[in-house]
Amino acid sequence: MNILRNLFRPRTPAERDMDPKLAAAALLVEAALVDGVYVNIESDMIAEILLEAFDLEADKVDALIAEGETLAEEAVDSFNFTRHVKKLSMETRVSVIEGLYRVALSDGERSDEEDAFIRHVASLLYVDDVARAGARQRAEARRTA
Repeated sequence: MNILRNLFRPRTPAERDMDPKLAAAALLVEAALVDGVYVNIESDMIAEILLEAFDLEADKVDALIAEGETLAEEAVDSFNFTRHVKKLSMETRVSVIEGLYRVALSDGERSDEEDAFIRHVASLLYVDDVARAGARQRAEARRTA
């Protein structure tokens, strides 16, 4: 009976097939939301990260962020986003992790919840601890530069 119910239940947007770039945008927004505060500096940082990582037009980035915000607010967990981001190359996944750290650092405070979230996402993306630590160091270096 559960099989039939699951077959015909409506799927949430995060459960559908989605563009890995949109999934990455949603993860970046989730990182900003982890500490309970989502400020303009974080959304500006997300836009900068998406522009750099995916070489997109500014209007496309704005649309990704808007849709990513909606998806992140509706999300139950990060798995639905990471399963799409895993379609990207390892190099791009590591840059997403670096982006998560940049978002976490952008408001001037890094919380234990943000660190735990990023570690969890990194493990779901199969980014090992060495690559994750390197991503964190690059994000911290960019912040102080």
